[in-house]
Amino acid sequence: MNNDTSFLPQRGNYKNLIAYQKSVCIYDITFFFAHKYLERGDRTIDQMIQAARSCKQNIIEGSAASTTSKETELKLINVARASLQELLADYEDYLRVRNMEQWSVEKPKAIQARNVCSKHNDSKFYRQAIEVRSAETTANIAITLIHQTDVFLRKLINRLKKDFIEQGGIKEEMYKARMEWRKRNR
Repeated sequence: MNNDTSFLPQRGNYKNLIAYQKSVCIYDITFFFAHKYLERGDRTIDQMIQAARSCKQNIIEGSAASTTSKETELKLINVARASLQELLADYEDYLRVRNMEQWSVEKPKAIQARNVCSKHNDSKFYRQAIEVRSAETTANIAITLIHQTDVFLRKLINRLKKDFIEQGGIKEEMYKARMEWRKRNR
């Protein structure tokens, strides 16, 4: 160790995480969807927007906490997943109670949506695309993105668990740095 503070490697570059990029897209779609397709005064507007925001914000907060607390990072990334599941249920409810189709995975529309969503992580792309789409199509695009983001969040959680098992946490890093400093300064 050349640097006495190397036990605190700077982490938290959440903007490079695909899960974060997709969560921004989900938030933007949800904001548009809730204000366009839900009736003014419907509590679901706030609920959906807050669930989408919670996913995005918990990824940010978890990444920021990662420097000193892998436990907090894991918990917050899992809260992001839970928020997505809440939002997913809202979109599914919207389609069901209005007798609209939720695309099954083998439908050509669903396959096309998965392919497009897997290639685009820029919220501007979706903001432009949904302007001319129906409520049903927009909800299904959001559902597709939610499923894809959930996959990335699960992979992130699994990687964080593996990293913790292999590298330990901040206390172990601090102890190791202290012991190495003592060895060098005897």
